[in-house]
Formats: sequence, C-alpha cells, structure tokens
Amino acid sequence: MPERSGYLRFMVGIAAVALLALPLPSTAQELQKTGISTVLPRTASPKIEIADLFYLKSASDPQLSPDGRTVLFAVQYGDRVGMPYTRIWSADVATGKAAPWGSAEGVAGGTPRWAPDGKRVAWRGGDGIMIADAGGGNARLLAPVDDSNHPLPRASKDFAWSPDGSKIAFVSAVPSTEPPMEADPIIITRYWYRPARGWPERFNDNKRLHLFVVDVAGGTVTQLTDGDRYEHSIDWAPDSRTLLFLQNPEKDQDFTYNFDIFTIDVGTKAIRRLSQTRGVEYAASFSPDGRTIAFSGLMRPVTSSETNMENPHVWTLDVATGARRDLGAGIDDVQGRPQWSPDGRHLYFTVQSRGNVGLYRLPAAGGTAERIGPEAGTRGSVMGFSVARSGSIVAAMATPANLPQLYVLRPGGKATQLADLNADMLRGKAVAETRAFTFKSYDDREIEAFLTIPPGVGAGTAARTHPMIVNIHGGPHGQQGPNFVHKAQAYAAHGYAVLMVNYRGSTGYGQAFANAIARDQNGGEAMDVLRGVDAALAQFPWIDPERLGVEGASYGGQLTNWVITQTPRFKAAIPWASISNLVSHNYMSVYHDYLEQEYFGKPHTGGIMDMLWSRSAIRFVHQVKTPVLLSHGDNDLLVNPAEIEQYFTALYDVGVEAVMLRYPREGHGMRETQHLADFTQRSIAWYDRHFTGK
Repeated sequence: MPERSGYLRFMVGIAAVALLALPLPSTAQELQKTGISTVLPRTASPKIEIADLFYLKSASDPQLSPDGRTVLFAVQYGDRVGMPYTRIWSADVATGKAAPWGSAEGVAGGTPRWAPDGKRVAWRGGDGIMIADAGGGNARLLAPVDDSNHPLPRASKDFAWSPDGSKIAFVSAVPSTEPPMEADPIIITRYWYRPARGWPERFNDNKRLHLFVVDVAGGTVTQLTDGDRYEHSIDWAPDSRTLLFLQNPEKDQDFTYNFDIFTIDVGTKAIRRLSQTRGVEYAASFSPDGRTIAFSGLMRPVTSSETNMENPHVWTLDVATGARRDLGAGIDDVQGRPQWSPDGRHLYFTVQSRGNVGLYRLPAAGGTAERIGPEAGTRGSVMGFSVARSGSIVAAMATPANLPQLYVLRPGGKATQLADLNADMLRGKAVAETRAFTFKSYDDREIEAFLTIPPGVGAGTAARTHPMIVNIHGGPHGQQGPNFVHKAQAYAAHGYAVLMVNYRGSTGYGQAFANAIARDQNGGEAMDVLRGVDAALAQFPWIDPERLGVEGASYGGQLTNWVITQTPRFKAAIPWASISNLVSHNYMSVYHDYLEQEYFGKPHTGGIMDMLWSRSAIRFVHQVKTPVLLSHGDNDLLVNPAEIEQYFTALYDVGVEAVMLRYPREGHGMRETQHLADFTQRSIAWYDRHFTGK
C-alpha cells in the first residue's frame, strides 16, 4: 500500500510530541533529548548510520525510449526536511552512464513517458502534464491537472500518449454539485466521507475524476466524461481513437468496491462496457493489435479497497466477444500489473514469492510462465520495469545490499546493474546480512522467517550477546524478505538482530496460506510470530532471550499490541500506526470494507462483533507487563489515532509504562525524512533503556 500524497510541509521543528502531563517523567525527558528536526550531517562511519537515511537514493519507474537506447526514471531524494521528492534522471543503456535529465539537478516530478516517436517526453509535474524535447529542453505545461482526495488505491495510469503521438489523455478532478464539506454546520451524507489524505484535509472533497484529452500541437483540452462517478486508469487502443478506462458501476459506489472495464470513443464520446463482474478489474491495457485487453483481476464478491486476502492474477479479455481468461491461473502467488511486450506475444508481470519479487513473462496465448529475473537463487525484488521493442528489459530492483537501483534483465541470464545511485554512499560500509530460515509452527505448518544479523557476528560469537527486535509486517497480506531496509540496518549496526516472520496470511506463499488468517485475526499468525522467536533463539545461540523487543506498523502494530497481552517475554514494544480495538477501528477507518472481506460479513452480522472484541488487545490490557512506546501519524485516516489514545489510557490505568509519540502531518505510513530518522533514534533509545536500564 503502496502512495498517500499531498502532505503539506510548512511545519518544521521538533518531530514528535509526547502527550504526558508535566513534570515530565524521566522516560519522556530522555525521549525529548533525542529529537531530530533537521538534516543530519553525512558521516564516514563504516556502519549504516541513522544519518545515512538523508543521503540514500532509490530508482523507480524506468521507461525505455522506443529505440531502447535510453532509459528515463524517477529518483527519490530525502536530503531535506519534509517529504521525499523525485527528480527525473536518464541513463544510457549501452554504457550505464546515468545523470539528471533536463538540467544539472534533473527535472522535478515523476512518471516520465516517451512519445511514440521518441522525440518528446511527457511527465507529471507539480501543476499538471508537462512536455519537453527528448533531452529535456523546451519544457512547458501542456495541461493543468487537479486531484481529488477520494481514496482510489488501485488506480493506475493517469495520463497516456495516443499511439499516433497527436494527443495525450489524462485524468483530472472536477468539482461536484454536492454541498461543501467545510460549512457551518457540516452536513454529511456520503458513506465514504473521509479523504485519502490527512491534515489539513478532514473530509472527502467530493470532486469526481473524469477523462480529458489534450491536443499536443495546439494545447486544446477536451473533457470526455462527466457525472457523479470516477473514471481512471486509462489506456489507448492502437487506433488513437478509443480510450480504455475503469469505473465503478455500482448504485452506491462508496458502499461497494467494484471497478469494471469501459471504453470511450474520443470523437463521439460513446461509452461501451466491456466487463461486468462482482470482482475488481484494474490496471487494464490494450494489446498492440487492439484485440485483447490484459488486466489484474480479483474475483471474490467481497473485495477490500485496502488490503486483500485474494491474490490478484493476470487476466485477458477478448474485445470482440467479451471472453475472459485467467492467464495467470498456473501461478499461485500475487501477480503484479501486466505489461504487454511490444510485439504483443507476451505479458510481463511481477510475482511475489518467499520474500522476493521476480519478473515473469507469459505467452499471451497461454502456456508456461518464464522467469526473467532475478535469476534463480538470487534474492531481489523487481519494483518496476520497462520492455523495449528489441526485447531488452530495464528494471528497478531492490537487493539485500541496496535500495532499488537500475538493472538490465535478460531471460535466462544474469541481471546486470545499469546504474547505482548509492555506490559512493555505501562504499566501505558493512551491510548486515539477512538470512532466511524455516520452522514449524504450533500446527506443523511451515513458516519462513528472515533474520538480519549484526555485522561481525559469526559462528564463534559468544552466547547471549546480542538483543533481538521482532519486526512484524503489516497488511496482513504482505511479505517481508531480504531486501535492504534502512531501519533494520541501523538496528544491526547498533548490535541488534532483527527478526521478520512471514506469518500465515502473508503473500508469496500461495492462496491457501493467505486464506489461513480468515476470521482469525490475532490468532494463528500471532502464534507463528512467537514460534518464530523460539526458532531464532534455538538456531542462533548468540541472541539474548532476556533482551527481546517487538515492533510493527499497521497490522504489525496490531499484532505487537496483541502479543504483549499474551506474554511478558518482551522487554520493550513499539507499535506504530497500530490497532488496539478491532471494533472501533472498523468504524473509524477510511476503509470500511477491510474487515468485511476478512470475516466474510459486516461486523454487525453473524456474531462477528463478538469475534472482533474477543481478539482486541485492549480487552486484555490488564495482562500487559511490557513498556510500550506508542507511535502514530497525527493525521492517519486508515488507522485513526484514537486507536493508540485508548490503549495509552488503558495502559496507564493498569500501571504499565507508556509513552505516546505523535508525528505531525504524517498519515498511515511515515514519509518525512527527519521523522523517519527521529523515530529510528527514539526506537533505539527506548530499547536501550529497557535492555540495560540506562
């Protein structure tokens, strides 16, 4: 979940607030001393330091030119206070030479897209669709674009060149005729009244997303759709006249999350519906001959707009007959958004598997999928890719040693690094190894875990010398793996081992494994985590069982809150963006359908409310013995801050040491670099204090 944008960045200062009465207890005093509110200076340390976070760069969204010689890509920077930002870079595929595109610093913005003839580039800038020459010169605003704060987590392309290069279609928001949400009094009638973004926005802006097309030569903008629905995720047919898009056709589109595939004739504005299912179609695109549409599909009748238990597959749809085919049925794992090969013979897509994400291709006519990269036995995660007409592939890929960088992938061959933006930053630094191992859980189910090992630890390391932090992933339908994670590396540099358990419900292990969490939250998967701790202690005797910490974000925070009600073995806990009360969470989250698809019904039906309460951490708060540092984005609309407010009060009521940490401007997922650095530093301070008493 992967993506919430629009945070404003004009408040600079101390990054966290401890909501405690004065005079401050010693714990709060120490926490306040560790605050980070500015860019930390770069160090020459041989270890991964907190300060390195400001200087690491990652690559994303590679786009090969039509001739396959040049790749444009976005580079994320974190070298200033506030949100990370992106600039566009280019790289020569033959030489690997990479440099900022268009200027000495690179053009601000992202999603660069080549014109079909390779002579121009369009991209999303701050004001809308920008366009420039292939080298970045003569840049200008082609069409302004407005956004909506309505949650659309699976929206894909929001602008696209027509195949003849004469037009660009794009998605933009249009004000509705509904009453304003900032009135006196405020009158709310929408079921989905919350926005996707947080502060300073409190309510859905009620704008609707519609389709537009702009003439590249003359700049004339034409609106294609209107009304009270949302159109998005566009793609052109080869005739440069027909535009594909997604729309929710349900009577109450807020109440039921269901997008189908439509097309519109750009000249006549005639609309045709191509799919009619209870599941969700998204990321749809035309084949090069226009006869087939490929898309990602979810077929269950109740689908969440947030995290999904069902693994999406790659599907195809025959435009003439409407016949559908689950092309990816032979792969029992999460499949990413499909991308056509330029000749239309294959579909490329990613597949999650055992903590990694590989790139595959499948014959469009059906058949056996072929793994493109990383090669078998090599760990890594393909985060984005582009296929040239020649068949060459450039991908942004994360590895155990680095954030996502550019690689050239070849079927059956070894991945070759094309550009490394962090070569100078990481040179001479000891990157901690992350080792995979498996164990049997309470019901004999095999579970995979990953342990990040402090540099220098080996077979001869003395017993019980290093603490271990259990880091629980969110979702719950997600996965952890061996990829480079700054916080885990900073922990390892400090001497902490970091354990990550892909508990039942995780992705990358097949649909049955993902299903195993159904109607059982804070049940079997919590036991998997605790069994993983036992397995790590048995396999790595240098871990000190008396110095264990536990943390996690979102669902990982929920499990953190839960496991400390079940065992006193953890000396300190740090739940982030966590849920303590499943009942209140359901009714305060921006996503109302998440628990419905996890429990096969809305909470007021079939005794589900009692099930949720029976697995809520706050119900068993009297059993907690572990000191808790509760941290949360102050503007989180996915998990309301009230979740930690009630747990904080309950912990105080039972006499457990608790501190509440609130990060201004942050939503569900911390973004501002100084906040990330601050949180890492405070986390280490919290663990150190409770591991050593200092």
